[in-house]
Amino acid sequence: MLLQRWLLDELADGTVAVTYRRWKKPNVRAGTQMRTAIGVVSVVSMTLIDPSEIPEEDAHRGRFASADDLRSALDGFGDGSTYRIELAYAGEDPRIALRTDDDLDDATFEHLRTRLARMDARSPHGPWTQAVLRAIEAQPGRRAPDLAAEFGRETQPFKTDVRKLKELGLTESLRIGYQLSPRGHALLDRLDA
Repeated sequence: MLLQRWLLDELADGTVAVTYRRWKKPNVRAGTQMRTAIGVVSVVSMTLIDPSEIPEEDAHRGRFASADDLRSALDGFGDGSTYRIELAYAGEDPRIALRTDDDLDDATFEHLRTRLARMDARSPHGPWTQAVLRAIEAQPGRRAPDLAAEFGRETQPFKTDVRKLKELGLTESLRIGYQLSPRGHALLDRLDA
C-alpha cells in the first residue's frame, strides 16, 4: 500500500492517521506492518465502510475539501469495496540498526555467507551476490539501470535482488543508486581475508 509523503510525516509526528482505499481484494489487514521512508508503519484497524458514510472530518484530515471530493477520488480507482484504514508509526526500520552493525562475529559471518550462497544457488542467472556487492562498493550512487546493464540484466529483477541484500543489512538505498552499508563493507572484508 503506497502512502503519500504528507501522511508519512503526520505518522512520524505521532499522529494516528486515517486513509481510505478502494480494493476488489484488500492487500493489507489490521496488524500489518509496512516499511516506509519514515520507518515502520502499522495498520491499526481496517474497516469496510459505505462511501456515503465517510465523515467530513476524515476527508479534511486526508487533505480533501470535502467527503464528496474524497469519494470522487476513490471512484477513480474503479469498482471494489471502500475501506477506512487507521495507521500509526511503529518505530524505526530495523534494517537501519542492522546495517550499522559491522561487528561480525564468526556465527554472524557464517550466517550471512550461507544466506548469500543460498541466493546464488537459487538464482536462474547464476551466482550474483558477491559480484553485485562489489559493484555497489566500487560505484556507490550508480543508477540501478546502469548497474543492471553491467550485469546484462533487466532493471526490475536486478532491483529485486538488491532488495534481498538490503534485507540482510548489506546495502542502503540512496536517492539515486545504492551504497554498501558498514555491515556490507565488513562482510566483504571478511570474505577477502
